[in-house]
Amino acid sequence: MDANAAYGRALARAFGGALLFSFPLLMTMEMWSLGMAVERVRLLAFLLLSLPMLLGLSYYAGFEATFRLKDEVLDALAAFGVGFLLAAVLLGVFGVLGRSGLSFQADLGKVALCAVPGAIGALVAGKQLGEGVPSAHQKERAGTLGEIFLMAVGALFLAFTVAPTEEMILIAYQMGPLQALLLMALSVLLLHVFVYRLGFPGESRRREAGGPLRTFVGFTAPGYGVALIVSLYLLWTFGRTDGVAPHEIATMTIVLAFPAALGAATARLVV
Repeated sequence: MDANAAYGRALARAFGGALLFSFPLLMTMEMWSLGMAVERVRLLAFLLLSLPMLLGLSYYAGFEATFRLKDEVLDALAAFGVGFLLAAVLLGVFGVLGRSGLSFQADLGKVALCAVPGAIGALVAGKQLGEGVPSAHQKERAGTLGEIFLMAVGALFLAFTVAPTEEMILIAYQMGPLQALLLMALSVLLLHVFVYRLGFPGESRRREAGGPLRTFVGFTAPGYGVALIVSLYLLWTFGRTDGVAPHEIATMTIVLAFPAALGAATARLVV
């Protein structure tokens, strides 16, 4: 009975985390439009690729203690279910679903697209809303690949919050080549400062791995590379790259990589 009560509290925290992480997107009109417009194949690919990410996040964070692969898988699926259910309920309350002239497939696309950030929020709820989980020590032993994975999750989440907006596209069109290079340099600089100098979790281990140059090569450069890849992937998923010239795609990627780099740098604060 105690185990069921503990799981119930963890699940309640998961809903709370999902709500905090996803409500800005749930109340964004561009997300509703993208849920209808995104190609179903790209949406399906996005959801399928999100599952291993959620599994890894369950290992490093999770809304309850897990010690077996089976538990990690079940918690990842439970987190996705929480994100999906929360998105469906809130979008229904907001009057976004079931509108005349829209198909069930369009409504399903809106819910599915908003479910992923909710699932991320559900998995990190143990740290953000609770006292942490006993398996949190696993995260402290994360190697370089583990750190880069956590950076990718942070990059995906923060970039996801602005990728659907038209303002992001407008900024890219307004920028020239020099401004794009300056923004890239600023992104790299902030990422390096955040991961090495500001006393964030994980910094001591990075310092032990070497000085600023080794930290740059081992964490900053790969982190920014991850931010660029995540940004380009989101742009492709949302159809932002269709029929667009390569140099414009590059500029949009650099613009989106700015919040993605900040998300990668601060991922340890959340995860």
